[in-house]
Amino acid sequence: MNSAKAIPMLLGLLWGAVLAVPAQAVDLAAGKDKYKVCAGCHGPTGLGNAALGYPQLAGKEASYVAEQLRAFKSGRRESATMQAMVTGLSESDIDNVAAYVATLR
Repeated sequence: MNSAKAIPMLLGLLWGAVLAVPAQAVDLAAGKDKYKVCAGCHGPTGLGNAALGYPQLAGKEASYVAEQLRAFKSGRRESATMQAMVTGLSESDIDNVAAYVATLR
């Protein structure tokens, strides 16, 4: 088999393996519990407080929220307040909070 045919086939097999891994289930109750700290600034319904500079979270997709939380945690996105808030969150905590935030409308 030549390499021109082998590479796409290998990529297809790898992509199939990625899709076969089940997604980790989120725990909305745990996310809601962790969100209580967030509600101090972003509000209990996620509407934020524009006057104080706390953005609305309601209506955001879980993937976007999780990406932002991970960016704060890694330091790719800077905010002393947010970095302090996410320091103690595990990967599961981030997924749970993000999933809960996605339920806020």
